[in-house]
Formats: sequence, structure tokens, C-alpha cells
Amino acid sequence: MPGQAFKKDPLLPIGEITKRSGVAASALRYYESLGLISSSRQGTTRRYFPRSTLRRVAFILFAQKIGYSLEEIVQQLARLPTDKMPTNRDWQALSRGWKQQVAQRIEELQRLDMDLDHCIGCGCLSLQRCKLANPNDLAGTSGTGPRLWLSDKAPEHD
Repeated sequence: MPGQAFKKDPLLPIGEITKRSGVAASALRYYESLGLISSSRQGTTRRYFPRSTLRRVAFILFAQKIGYSLEEIVQQLARLPTDKMPTNRDWQALSRGWKQQVAQRIEELQRLDMDLDHCIGCGCLSLQRCKLANPNDLAGTSGTGPRLWLSDKAPEHD
């Protein structure tokens, strides 16, 4: 609300953040080097993080689980306010795009599940020789790389 004072975000030592988040101190330092989180030092070399770092770390972990790279997460977190603790509305706005990413990931995993059953059942595990999934290496005419994994449909054959 306009004119409302924001709560001060208390500082926690790195050991407390590690304990509460389940993330190793080395990973927290790495996240800090990427700009995902930030700390301050008060007279010593010991790092202190805002308590809201716990939510940022949770966001990082969930974002990685659904397939976002750390670079993409840096871009997403850059949209959060830095002058105050992010609100629930800030976090909800940030995660809206996740539904599409999750749906794509589910689709990829379902295709992987079906293809694994097919390839393991065939036994050859070779797309060049496979008479079932890729006869005469027709997928190779679509371009380089794993064409059937890149959402190309299986080649039509007789």
C-alpha cells in the first residue's frame, strides 16, 4: 500500500541460510557470484544474507527442477524489487510463465518414456539401423542432432 513502511528484512548468517534451505554454503556463494542472491559483511569476512534469501533459494531450486538454466533464473530474479522484500504478488507474477514450461517438460518426458520403451524393446539403440523408429535413417534428412528428440515426428515408412 502506498505510504506503508516495509518490514526490515533481518540478516541471517550463511550457516543459518544453509541449515534452513538445505543448500551447501559453496552453492550459496556460487549463487551470489552469479547475482542470484546477495549478502553483506558486517566487520568480518562472514556473510550475512537477508532472510528473504530463503525464498529466493527455494525459487532457484524449483526453477532448476522444471528445467530453467541458472542464466534464465538470473533474468527472472532481476525482475524482483531490490529496495524491499518481494511480496507474494511479486513472486506470483514471476512464476506465471512456469505453467507453459511445465507443460512442455511433461510432453518431453512422456515422449521420452514412450521412446525408451520402444528403443529398449527393439534392442538396437541405433537410429541409423533401426527398422522401427528410423528406417533407412530418414530422420537424418531433417537435419543434424537427435531429430526424434527435437520434436520431429517419426519418419513415415512402408
